[in-house]
Amino acid sequence: MITLADEERVVVQTKGLNRKQWIAAVIFTAMAFYMSTIVPGIEIAWVTAILLFTIYLFAFEVVGVDVAAITVMVLLGLTNLLAPFMGLEQGLVDTQHLFDGFSSNAVISIIAVMIIGSGLDKTGIMSKVAAFILKTGGTSEARIIPIISSTVGVISSFMQNVGAAALFLPVVSRISARSGLPMSRLLMPMGFCAILGGTMTMVGSSPLILLNDLILTSNMALPANQQMQTWSLFSVTPVGLALVTTGIIYFVLAGRFVLPSAIKKTGTTSSNTMTYFQDVYGLNYDLFEVVVPDGSPLVGKQVDDVEHQHRIRIIAALRGSDDLRVGPGSLARDVGIEVGTVLGIMSAPKNLKAFVERYDLEQHKGIETFTEVLASTKAGIGEIVIPPGSGLIGKSARDVWMRKVYGIAMVALHRDGETLREGDGIRDLPLQAGDTLVVHTTWDALARLEKDRNFVVVTTEYPHEELRPQKIGYALFFFVTALGLVLFTDLRLSVALLTGAIGMVLSGVLSIEEAYEAVSWKTVFLLASLIPLGLAVETTGTAKWIAEQVLDVVGHMPIWVIQLAVAVLSTFFTLVMSNVGATVLLVPLAVNIAIGAGADPAVFALTVAIATSNSFLIPTHQVNALIMGPGGYRVPDFIRAGSVMTILFLIVMMLMMSLVF
Repeated sequence: MITLADEERVVVQTKGLNRKQWIAAVIFTAMAFYMSTIVPGIEIAWVTAILLFTIYLFAFEVVGVDVAAITVMVLLGLTNLLAPFMGLEQGLVDTQHLFDGFSSNAVISIIAVMIIGSGLDKTGIMSKVAAFILKTGGTSEARIIPIISSTVGVISSFMQNVGAAALFLPVVSRISARSGLPMSRLLMPMGFCAILGGTMTMVGSSPLILLNDLILTSNMALPANQQMQTWSLFSVTPVGLALVTTGIIYFVLAGRFVLPSAIKKTGTTSSNTMTYFQDVYGLNYDLFEVVVPDGSPLVGKQVDDVEHQHRIRIIAALRGSDDLRVGPGSLARDVGIEVGTVLGIMSAPKNLKAFVERYDLEQHKGIETFTEVLASTKAGIGEIVIPPGSGLIGKSARDVWMRKVYGIAMVALHRDGETLREGDGIRDLPLQAGDTLVVHTTWDALARLEKDRNFVVVTTEYPHEELRPQKIGYALFFFVTALGLVLFTDLRLSVALLTGAIGMVLSGVLSIEEAYEAVSWKTVFLLASLIPLGLAVETTGTAKWIAEQVLDVVGHMPIWVIQLAVAVLSTFFTLVMSNVGATVLLVPLAVNIAIGAGADPAVFALTVAIATSNSFLIPTHQVNALIMGPGGYRVPDFIRAGSVMTILFLIVMMLMMSLVF
């Protein structure tokens, strides 16, 4: 219930937020007017003003980031109409090229990798990867983050970082659902390390791929004694490894302070569902996991020997390392219990406690072994009614081997206003028309029962995903094909990735509707709409003027200060324009500055190419834009976590480059 005091606080907070936006608007406007007095031309003045306007919209969240980006794109287009009133000869961006971002290599590549990632997920591959990570790292944030982040970092060193991030997006989603860790605590470390991983090899990011060509171009204008050597594939590996390691350590140690907090989900059974069954049927059941140690009196018994007596329901069993029993055709009442068997049990807590004490069992703190198969996305509690005309009327659950044949473990039976539980002989009672069965089942099994005339499935809102494991060969083939085209050919990145994406559709791994649904269109519009701004910054000379002003200030300082200034400048430009554009623009300037200062021009050129990966402050980088929606992030979240990461990046990069080069 909201009190008057609560309403007053909300009003004050809202007014405070609006006031802050207005104050910021005044400050940014004043900055724009001041910049207009010192820039060399009217075009640069207008581009600077629009640049400041964009930063204001992003930083203070006046509108959504995608809406802000589209607004800026439209404003750039309107400059063609308003040019005479703005003192311009022509618009800042030609309307013929205003929408080039929607067909750009980067945006089409992002669409393709989202489809490829969805196709792999549809076959169950990503689910297995998630299960392996959970088995290795458990449900601890401090263990899962290093595993995910290091894996993505290594992968992104050999493929585009946005591709690596998109590939692991469904993995992180599944890990979040099964571990109870919020997506917001996992996606940002993964995304940042995907960006950092691009610095581990010379093919890890577009600027590093482009660098050797820029060096060769610069050599044409240099005398023989100043010619630069090109870099080999693993020249930057020590620097990249240090950066990825720094990113992982940063989030492990400081993640709880800089990552957005969210309500931690607990358990593998939906709390809302359990509350419903508690209210309707008086069931206070929960899911537990126990291990049968050597010497336990339970060894040698069958499942049926203990369930009725101890009022528990065994819904999963793992005997040995690979004999997993859950679902139709596997778990039955005659399954024997061996030393080391892990049991998944649905029971009231007090009954479980008595069972554990009676047989000297080891109870896990949570669900560990069955994290994957009993996750709330895979299994849960459902309601089923026996309809008139059902072939099961007059037969008991024991007669039809209900758990083995249908994959449903009955935990309660509701008849004539009375709810009977395990221990009340529910599996020996002949079923009657109108009986409501409360069962634990996998969602796949429940979906199959919807087509069985012997049952009427009451539970309709449950996560049911149609996996296509039979298509795994096609999915892997087209994924490897796309990856091979990226790594071993000169084919344009977007074409290489679209080959894999369209292959997923043509082979039936995904339907075309599912392919459309796999794309985050918010991400597409955000990136595509910002590309014209980068074009305006570059073509009007704004970027070159800013670079020259900064380098004029530090040109007489020690070499390491000049190198740091080059790195900071590269970091700034990669936030407001493409990293490729920033690299093309700054490498020639950095080479000339290095020669003038007596430094190694190749190292300065490499500084630019690495520093253009230092893009964490705002969600303009492709990876940050990709994870923003699924992670529920806002721009201030990136500013809070990204500001520290940006500083750490610069420090570690400078230290490693001074040691290695």
